[in-house]
Amino acid sequence: MTGLAALGAAAPAAAAARAGAALIVSTWDFGAAANDVAFATMKAGGTLLDAVEAGAKVPEADPNNHSVGYSGYPDRDGHVTLDAVIMDDAGAVGAVAALENTTHAISVARRVMEKTPHTLLVGEGATRFARDQGFPQENLLTPEAEQAWRAWLKTAQYQPVANSETGTYGTQRHVTPGGALDHDTIGLLARDMGGRMAGACTTSGMAFKMRGRVGDSPQVGAGLYVERGVGGATSTGVGEEVTRVSGSARVVASLRAGLSPQRACEEVVRHIARLRGDAIKGVQVGFLALDPRGNVGAFCLLPGFTYAVTDAAGRTVVHKAPSLFAA
Repeated sequence: MTGLAALGAAAPAAAAARAGAALIVSTWDFGAAANDVAFATMKAGGTLLDAVEAGAKVPEADPNNHSVGYSGYPDRDGHVTLDAVIMDDAGAVGAVAALENTTHAISVARRVMEKTPHTLLVGEGATRFARDQGFPQENLLTPEAEQAWRAWLKTAQYQPVANSETGTYGTQRHVTPGGALDHDTIGLLARDMGGRMAGACTTSGMAFKMRGRVGDSPQVGAGLYVERGVGGATSTGVGEEVTRVSGSARVVASLRAGLSPQRACEEVVRHIARLRGDAIKGVQVGFLALDPRGNVGAFCLLPGFTYAVTDAAGRTVVHKAPSLFAA
């Protein structure tokens, strides 16, 4: 029993809930809507995997969110490609990368976990698998996203631009570096009162990326990692910097070593800063962690990273993560 129904069950002392402890956490302020759906799914008796999948589907279907799913910004050749991973603390994993013409990459990832002997399908194979599993073929490139892509093509500057609309390879509209438009991922982590956990991460990836580029999001240990009795972590921002250090797995390893979720997130961000030096100037990377008791940690390179926390009563609050560097 892993849904909200399990909240009344006897929990191990080590995982016993505290008043106000987090039940669901997700990256960015739009994660609040995802958390609400995940919470409702658990309350209705759904499993933790049901909950994180349902939550991830919210931004995937949002035409106003250009970093996840439908209406995501395309690659530099005009193709919208999606990456996603879903994982529980027993080691069940499914992921897809460079998936096309399918809104709910997270659901395809779950089918990979449940219907195949594999953990990751990519490109044409992932898309064919989605069709075989009954997922409809859909055009994900909306007029607004196409307009942004065509505007980018006028200069086609293929370099990180922290004040672009996407925060990576985007258009020329100025936004605050590190903020809600300076990202490319939603990650969710959920637990029950017995301390069991699951997570999901889904994205349309870096705007106007090279065709075939895969970031951290669908890679277990980079964009997402969950371990029974220890905790889970997810990441956001420029995925290349996360994959270099297996970021989410590093956070969970720090939890296993005794660090709090907050200290664990701080450790990996500081490590990236030391490792990369001036190469990450103006680049955002953030981590979010949750342990089996409901303790939360979040930390980022630049100010602006936000995250949503939902407690066992269904109350959701959006917080600003502390950062290593000033604006």
